[in-house]
Amino acid sequence: MREKLKSLIKDLALNFGDFILASGERSNYYIDLRLISLHPEGLYLASSLLLGMLPEEVQAIGGMGLGAYPLVSGMLLMARERGKNLKGFLIRKEKKSHGRGRDVEGWLERGDRVALVEDVVTTGGSLMEAARRVEEKGGIIIKTLAILDRGGGDSLKAHYPFSSIFSIKEIIGGKNGQI
Repeated sequence: MREKLKSLIKDLALNFGDFILASGERSNYYIDLRLISLHPEGLYLASSLLLGMLPEEVQAIGGMGLGAYPLVSGMLLMARERGKNLKGFLIRKEKKSHGRGRDVEGWLERGDRVALVEDVVTTGGSLMEAARRVEEKGGIIIKTLAILDRGGGDSLKAHYPFSSIFSIKEIIGGKNGQI
């Protein structure tokens, strides 16, 4: 499964050029993992592998932004098929200004043991913000996960347990993924 996912990433999501990343950094490559999480085989493979990385005590999975939303949904479906009862939630970038005015949608309760998921971790900032918001709601962060660690995993590990399916070096080679 891992090798199939790596091949899909290289074939469908890896782009070369001049890019500005969400972190504000410039890069000569961009890996658009939304093309993986919105692809039937890509979502299946990524969700299955991420689900296999969850500690047993996790009760709820969630994430923030377009990179996380399909992964959370895919993992919930796979967990259900495997007889594991997980709850899911999505964190909005900004609190809704209408309806119930929520910034976290779905099933997150005080005391829940939580795993947060993301597609790509560059600096770790998005997962750190998601973790802060979950903790404000009383969730307990057990694990943070990503498909790809582009370099921010080490900063995350200083605060929360972190694992990724791939490091950037595994996808594009070179020293720390620099080409």
